[in-house]
Amino acid sequence: MENSLGPFPMQIQQLFSDTAQNYNITYSISGPGVDQPPLNYFYIERETGNLFVTGPIDREEYPEFKIICYARTLDGYTPERPLVHVIRIEDDNDNPPVFNPAVCTFQVYENSRSGTVIGEMTATDGDEIGTLHTKLKYRIINQNPVSSKFPTMFNIDPDSGVITLASPGLDREDVEQYVLLIEARDMAGQPFGLCTTGTAVIELQDRNDHAPMCDKSLYEVFIPENTVGAKVIEIGAVDRDLPETSAWHATFKIIKGNEDGAFSIETNPRSNIGTLCVDKGLDYEKTKERRLEISVTNDEPYVLPPNSRTVSQGSCVVVVKVRDIDEGPVFDPCVYILNIKECLPGGTMVGHYLAKDPETRNSEDIRYGVLQDPCGWITMDERGEIRTTKLLDRDAPNMQNYQCNVTVSATDRSGKTGTGVIVVNLEDENDNFPVIVQREKIMCRDRKPICLTAVDADLPPNTVPFTFEITDRNLEWKLIGNDEKSVFLEPVNHIPYGVYDIPIMVTDNGGKQVILITLCGCCGAAPVSSKHVCDDLANQNLIISNTEAPGEEVMDPNILPLKTGNVVTSDQGAGFGMKAGGQESFEMVKGGGHQTMDSLEGGGLHTLQSVKGHHTLESGRGYGHPMMDAYRYSYSEWQNFTHPRLTE
Repeated sequence: MENSLGPFPMQIQQLFSDTAQNYNITYSISGPGVDQPPLNYFYIERETGNLFVTGPIDREEYPEFKIICYARTLDGYTPERPLVHVIRIEDDNDNPPVFNPAVCTFQVYENSRSGTVIGEMTATDGDEIGTLHTKLKYRIINQNPVSSKFPTMFNIDPDSGVITLASPGLDREDVEQYVLLIEARDMAGQPFGLCTTGTAVIELQDRNDHAPMCDKSLYEVFIPENTVGAKVIEIGAVDRDLPETSAWHATFKIIKGNEDGAFSIETNPRSNIGTLCVDKGLDYEKTKERRLEISVTNDEPYVLPPNSRTVSQGSCVVVVKVRDIDEGPVFDPCVYILNIKECLPGGTMVGHYLAKDPETRNSEDIRYGVLQDPCGWITMDERGEIRTTKLLDRDAPNMQNYQCNVTVSATDRSGKTGTGVIVVNLEDENDNFPVIVQREKIMCRDRKPICLTAVDADLPPNTVPFTFEITDRNLEWKLIGNDEKSVFLEPVNHIPYGVYDIPIMVTDNGGKQVILITLCGCCGAAPVSSKHVCDDLANQNLIISNTEAPGEEVMDPNILPLKTGNVVTSDQGAGFGMKAGGQESFEMVKGGGHQTMDSLEGGGLHTLQSVKGHHTLESGRGYGHPMMDAYRYSYSEWQNFTHPRLTE
């Protein structure tokens, strides 16, 4: 038995060998507790085999001993094998339970429901496991403070030591923490069992279960009219929740009376003070008092106790009274839009802009003037009449902008001044005719319609759509609509080549132009391999003939018809025509193969100056050197003009 009281040495057993009937046996032992640490706890009598313990033994230190027992004859003979003998120390309830740590801290949210698990408080016992010596029971023996409304606030499971909430009455604003004294007793909690106590500290965590409230329900302040950017009043918030937490931080908001945005309110997160400021000047003559309703709330949602009512929102009323001050004249409106037609004579009265005294609401004894006019468009006399300084034309070269902001002033008898702004818009008048962009056109033999496009410097509605019409009774040409600013011009029938002056009226509200059309036999439907050009500079035309040999006058209707006064000749495969009026046509003859203007010889290359086996241009029939020089000069002019315009 552990902790035996003796007397010692105390016999605990006797060993006996069956061989003692035949031999004179002596006994001995060895091992822990004998000749090994811990030493000298046991010994045996040699002759009798009685086993003794020499003193009390602590089971928690040495729960058992394994010793070896020997039986020998006097001459040392061992008639049987040594015996392993186990000495077990029987447990004594000598160890009380122990809490480790002795003090435990737990957290639980306020307003938690009954049955909420808070924590576990357990102890250990050094005695033998599985016996009553280590079977512990727990109970709460003290609670501090004790709630009058809920005497039993906590429970503890007697076997596991788990602490739970017994009543839903946790309110951090009333009690921030509870201290429980918990007992652990062995022997299954029987009164004679050993016991110990531990401490459980239960801290209550805050929840947003209290709405912030304003310091006062009504505030009254005075501010001068026209005050801007000034502090009006500071409003404090009272919240019973834990300071400097999201459940405590307040947010102020103006919920009524600030529809025009004249006020704003900001909250200091450290002090929970809302500062009301005025952002727009108040006019005493319009409003002598403003009544603002201000609410205060928390950012964090409310968590209410079980079976409790809804939290009411905190609010207050701020009455702002406006004090009257003597003000300068006020223009009405503060920005005056003035639209002026362009091209009005200088000095024309175009408007009236007046200011009023805010106190008397009239315009008597107020003088006016221009403070700043960056464009120099208008003047303003002392009566507020507005006149132009000069003729204003939107199309003038120095006119860069069509709008100008002019600052004007109004001064009352006391010398107080107010300002206004006149926005002058220079409006467009229909003072520009539509103009056809290109008035000289060339139409080639394909008679493809020519597009005539007009432009107008005015603005809508004084511009497109344009109306096009041929003003004289010209039955040779007609117009076909294209879009709102252009038409197509084409001949009605097959008309001779030549230069035509066609008067065309293009109107938005008036205007006429003459179009010069040169109709020539170039380009158009001719074969791609032929060189067709049109020269409206020298008034000459080069076309193709199918006559190879020298011939008489060319009268074939398929060749360009020449007007009266033209003389057409043909010499060595080339014919020339000239008109008295200066219009000339030049015709190159080709044979069955393709020949250019520059060459003609049965497939060979020749210049204009010589053709093998034929007469040259210089020796052509009926022409001398002066005539050939003139043709060379005309040809050079024609070539210089047409080469860069072949794509046209």
